[in-house]
Amino acid sequence: MTTKLFPIFAALILLAGCAPASLTTEAAPVSTTQATAVPAIATSIFTVTSPDLLEGNRLPAEYTCDGAASTLALDWSGAPAETKSFVVIMHHVAMDNVIHWYWVLYDIPANVTSLAKNVSGVGLLGNNFNTGNAGYAPPCSQGPGDKTYTYTVYALSAEPQITLPAEGISRAVMLEAIQNITLASAELNVIYARP
Repeated sequence: MTTKLFPIFAALILLAGCAPASLTTEAAPVSTTQATAVPAIATSIFTVTSPDLLEGNRLPAEYTCDGAASTLALDWSGAPAETKSFVVIMHHVAMDNVIHWYWVLYDIPANVTSLAKNVSGVGLLGNNFNTGNAGYAPPCSQGPGDKTYTYTVYALSAEPQITLPAEGISRAVMLEAIQNITLASAELNVIYARP
C-alpha cells in the first residue's frame, strides 16, 4: 500500500514546484516604475543681491574713494530658520594675495534682511584695512586693471563673542569668531577699476 501512495506523493511534490508565483512564499520583485511618493522637502538657497547692481557688474564710483564713498545697499533671503544674527564683510584679494577688507558689520539682528545705502544704526562696525579705524572705508584700488570686490553675508546661529574694541575687529578676527556658528553664507561680487 505504501508503494501505491508513493506515485501520489511524487505527483503532489511536482505540482507544488509548478505552482503559480502568487502561491509561492518568495516576494515578487518590485517594479522600478512603481515608486512610492515621497513628500517634497522645502529648501531655500541663501542669496545676497543689491538693488543698485547685479552680480559681476561694475561698482559705480559713488561707492568708492573716487566718489561719495557710500556703502552699497544689500538685500538677502533664504537664510536658515535657526539664524540668530548676520555679519557683512566686504573685501578683495590684491594681486600679491593680500586680503584687503573695507567693511565689517556684525550683530545684525536676525529679522534684518537688507541694508540701505549708507546704512546706520544697524549692527556694530569692525575696522577696515585702509585706516585701521572702526567704520567703512571705500575701495580705493591701486594699480591698473579690474579688481573684484566681494560682499559676503554670513547667517549665524548666535551672535559672535568678541571682547576686542571695534578698532581691533578685523576681517580675520571676525572670521575666527564665527567659524563654528556660521550656518550659511552668500556672496555678491562686483568689479571696479579706478579711472
